[in-house]
Amino acid sequence: MRRKFVLAVLSAGALAASLFVAVTPAQAHGYISSPPSRQANCASGAVSGCGDIVYEPQSVEAPKGSTQCNGGGSRFAVLNDNSKNWPAASVGQTVTFNWVLTARHSTSTWEYFIGGTLLASFNDGGAQPGATKQHTVSMRGFTGRQTVLARWNIADTTNAFYSCVDLNIGGGGGSTPPPTTPPTTPPTTRPPTTPPTTTPPATGTWRAGTAYAVGSTVTYNGVTYRCRQAHTAIAGWEPPNVPALWERV
Repeated sequence: MRRKFVLAVLSAGALAASLFVAVTPAQAHGYISSPPSRQANCASGAVSGCGDIVYEPQSVEAPKGSTQCNGGGSRFAVLNDNSKNWPAASVGQTVTFNWVLTARHSTSTWEYFIGGTLLASFNDGGAQPGATKQHTVSMRGFTGRQTVLARWNIADTTNAFYSCVDLNIGGGGGSTPPPTTPPTTPPTTRPPTTPPTTTPPATGTWRAGTAYAVGSTVTYNGVTYRCRQAHTAIAGWEPPNVPALWERV
């Protein structure tokens, strides 16, 4: 009788554990917002024909070690298409890359490459980053049009997040600050699973420290935006800077 009771308890525990795993959301998402990465350019509408990456610029996750813009996974292969007209930001020999982290996770390293050359590596030693992250990287004498591959290596999983940034090195000076103006061409289609049927009334001017629900609308620099993901706003997450969180309406 006792053996049957123990087996029943163990079975119930295993079932509960499996349900917990099934409903636990992914804890880490992020991408480079400035200079605009390929997924950021897709999300803002600067590049068309990008597919689902328009709605998930923060979700380019794949096993560590890839040298492809989509991490070598089965999704977002459009990011590897060098025949697309990817805009190249004009920069100098030193570039500041700005990450937007819509969810955070303990980090081992951040790596930056041009081709097979490692430009820089930053070791976080397992620390959890903030909502934004910046790295200033030397271009190591590279000039002209180049594509920088950035890898955010997660400390406690086998995966990394990937961002490719197209640059025109020598076409401008110094570090590139975060964008301050909204995109001029917002996405023209919406995800089939979450289109709002009505537009909620504007909640006022965007403010850091405010909690926003999906569908909430705000104004920023005279432009109206709709919230894509529930979050609490912080400095650096202004609507034009984070297309993963806000869409222009």
